[in-house]
Amino acid sequence: MQEILLLSGPNLDLLGTRSPEIYGSMTLEEHVEAARSRAAAAGLSLRHLQSNFEGDLIEAVHAARETSAGIIINAGALTHSSWALGDALAIFSGPKVELHLSNPAAREPFRHVSTLARVVDGSLAGFGALGYVLAVDAVAALLAAR
Repeated sequence: MQEILLLSGPNLDLLGTRSPEIYGSMTLEEHVEAARSRAAAAGLSLRHLQSNFEGDLIEAVHAARETSAGIIINAGALTHSSWALGDALAIFSGPKVELHLSNPAAREPFRHVSTLARVVDGSLAGFGALGYVLAVDAVAALLAAR
């Protein structure tokens, strides 16, 4: 069974309590379970890692080259600052989808730049909880097309 790696960056462990007016009231665990269910329905497995540390996410991307068919990444604020994470993703050959609960383009100017956009197949932003399910659908479709 092919695996999707779902990566969650800094502060996403606080979903459900952190700025629910922006990010909604669902916890990270609830988002992951929705994604895992959708992946299973598509015949895929889903592994999740959340870290508040950039290096952990980079190491996970490196390891995914041997274990995962695709990556979904909600890098949080690292989206706007981590060229190193983007470089790691560039080396991964499978489908990659960038995910945001809110719409960064409608927020503060520093959030308008994504250091990951140049290396992912596509970005999903502003769909709230639905984004996790849509991201799984996107990776599944990209895998099926290969």
